[in-house]
Amino acid sequence: MKKVALNGAGLLVALFAAFPVYWMISTSLKPSNEIFSSTPQPVPTHPTLAHYREILTGNLIPGVSFLDFFLNSALVAVSTVVLSGLVALLAATAVARFRFKLRTSFLIMLLVVQMIPLEALVIPLFLMIQRLGLYNTLPSLILTYLGFSLPFAVWMLRGFVAAVPKELEEAAAIDGASRAQTFRRVLFPLVAPGLVATSIFSFITAWNELIFALTFINDQGSYTLPVAMTFFFGRDDTNWGPVMAASTLFTLPVIIFFLLVQRRMVSGLVAGAVKG
Repeated sequence: MKKVALNGAGLLVALFAAFPVYWMISTSLKPSNEIFSSTPQPVPTHPTLAHYREILTGNLIPGVSFLDFFLNSALVAVSTVVLSGLVALLAATAVARFRFKLRTSFLIMLLVVQMIPLEALVIPLFLMIQRLGLYNTLPSLILTYLGFSLPFAVWMLRGFVAAVPKELEEAAAIDGASRAQTFRRVLFPLVAPGLVATSIFSFITAWNELIFALTFINDQGSYTLPVAMTFFFGRDDTNWGPVMAASTLFTLPVIIFFLLVQRRMVSGLVAGAVKG
């Protein structure tokens, strides 16, 4: 009975979490008369792809298509994942393997940074971006998201690096491997699950962020998808069909990315929890 109760509770939680996604997809396939019907149906009676054609073939802004916004978001998200993974792995290796002055203060700072609300940093970062000459460019978003994802990535990867026995690196050195070869052939494969886990966090952070993208970018052709989504909402009404179709396409990359790395993610979440 206990197992039945736990399985039933887990099923209810899964249904509760999945229902908004199902309703989003279902609504995106409904014609407008069904969406605004007085008795909405959970399953489209006459499914259609008209809303998808509308957003993919039309222009949300004159001269800028939905695909342009998608490519901007993809460029920012992928760049953030690659840079954060590279920098965080090197920093985590230094923190876990070497003893240096202010090492403990550095680790504490990583935790303190996570406690600062993002809203409190909008104006200081905006002024910094302006002084660097990066205002109204996508690199301004990449650097910002990199700064927010790095503390978590370094802290998490530190556990993975510390869990790798030093004897493996020493054995590779005895066999004649250089530091670079040891890092590439011994350490990197063992901490790869941790990189996968942190890359998911970095990808979602860069893909979904709105406030900084709306503040740092003024050129409509450089808008990312979260900013583009705001154009579907008018002052007096909202066309929910295209909104749900765009939301579905907006969610797909995250789902695909997760499916590609899910095997390594499970091992990555627990591999760095125990040292030795």
